[in-house]
Amino acid sequence: MATSGQGIGYTGEQRLEEYISAHIAPESTLLRDIYRETNLRLLNPRMASGHIQGRLLKMLVTMIRPQTVLEVGTYSGYATLCLAEGLTAQGMVHTVEIDDELEDFIRKGLEKSPFREKIELHIGDALKVVPELGLTYDLIFLDGEKTQYPQYYSSFMEWLRPGGYMIADNTLWDGHVVDSNYDKDPQTASVKRFNDMVAADERVEVAMIPIRDGLTIIRKIDGK
Repeated sequence: MATSGQGIGYTGEQRLEEYISAHIAPESTLLRDIYRETNLRLLNPRMASGHIQGRLLKMLVTMIRPQTVLEVGTYSGYATLCLAEGLTAQGMVHTVEIDDELEDFIRKGLEKSPFREKIELHIGDALKVVPELGLTYDLIFLDGEKTQYPQYYSSFMEWLRPGGYMIADNTLWDGHVVDSNYDKDPQTASVKRFNDMVAADERVEVAMIPIRDGLTIIRKIDGK
């Protein structure tokens, strides 16, 4: 029997991820169960944040200390729970999922969480839901439809307070942003346009982290 790290098809990236996972804060049992159920029951399970990114999201929320968080793209609720876990006692996450077929799966996980009172789930198109809520956000986590990323940015910056943060997932898009073979792919084109918009925006300062599929951290400069 092959030992860990020596199996057929076992990559250096997988070994590194295992090493990182063993040296950071552990997942809760609920998060582990949600991740497992996501992989067993949902299409495109890679969309779930997972252990490494989930701990980073929780840490960022703990550092930023937002009172009101907007998440665009709930999917299975894994990242939602990580965001809520880092909140102060007064904090709240408003999460928006466009796929109503995911609602039962999401609510099942949220109801088991000790942070369920800190989460408000909205089903619908975020571009319509967010203006109707009429809230200002300290932190926005973008993880919705990639073809909508430029429009999300244009629309939701209005609802982000000066000094607030926007975190965008999948901004390297599996490396396709630097692969000319994907220049005509609509999702890749939209992610690249989003990245260009952010880089050119004088209202913000930006850091991009090559974790998983790329995570961009954007701070809206005070007074801009």
